[in-house]
Amino acid sequence: MDKAFAARRRRDLIIAAVLAGLAALAPLLIKDVYVQNILILTLMYAALSQSWNILSGYCGQISLGHALYFGIGAYTTELLFTKFGVLPWFGMLAGGVIAAIIAMGLGYPFFRLRGHYFVIATIVIAEIGLLLFQNWEWAGAAMGITVPVRGDSWLKFQFMRSKLPYFYFALVLCSLAWFVTWWLEDSKWGFWWRAVKDNPEAAESLGVVVFNSKMGAAAVSAFLVAIGGAFYAQFLAYIDPESVMGFQFSLLMALPAVLGGIGTLWGPVLGAAILIPMTELTRSYIGGSGRGVDLIVYGALIVAISLALPRGLVSLFSRSKARGATR
Repeated sequence: MDKAFAARRRRDLIIAAVLAGLAALAPLLIKDVYVQNILILTLMYAALSQSWNILSGYCGQISLGHALYFGIGAYTTELLFTKFGVLPWFGMLAGGVIAAIIAMGLGYPFFRLRGHYFVIATIVIAEIGLLLFQNWEWAGAAMGITVPVRGDSWLKFQFMRSKLPYFYFALVLCSLAWFVTWWLEDSKWGFWWRAVKDNPEAAESLGVVVFNSKMGAAAVSAFLVAIGGAFYAQFLAYIDPESVMGFQFSLLMALPAVLGGIGTLWGPVLGAAILIPMTELTRSYIGGSGRGVDLIVYGALIVAISLALPRGLVSLFSRSKARGATR
């Protein structure tokens, strides 16, 4: 069993490397800016969902307030850049650290809650954060922040002529989130998280420090999500509270993992690869009527997939393996 497990781990790593390599070649074949934009968003949400999955999928602490950390990453980066001239790269790291500290600070009281009480608490605190930023004059309040454009530059992480640099950064971010998850999955923390998710009392009786394991998951998850928020702010060159801290971001982080397979390594990537292009294409081609037809189609497709595959899209591959084993 140990050899089989190690072989599966190596196979996952090889598949990830091949997929990342193929994705890196995609812009050479796809010249349409709109399609490139969809690819960038798909990679970004795959990274965000992978990060959300660390806390909510592996550790079992379902959060619908991760938009708070996304917004903190965006605002920290842009405030440092526009107010003090700090390069976005340092702002990203600062935003990630601040988000991780806030996640652990919120975790101290919130991880004493269970089930739907924890979920409600995460929604409430994210909405409080949204309201605070909407009324914080120094941070632009509801008007937001326009990032000054100073020419194409990797140093300042600004590109107006081409989307390709953003694509490759999103690919690196997605790969990083996947690799961190892959590495943690087989670590002591990964086993702790799965034990806490299945049965916290039993895990604690076996020596798992339940509270500390939840805090660690929250910190890693928030840090990576904040990096995604910083990237999104640079990509748009403009942010306001609703555009980076709205509830829809929390949902769009959770849905790919739920659709693909929550608590799995490939679920968030597979879910984002299906969900995000479907979101953008339905909005572009049937969303112009103003009647919400795109939302109806989009919602119906999600419901249909969820009903057909309650364990997520990754269950398709486990079924095919099971059929192959019985032949």
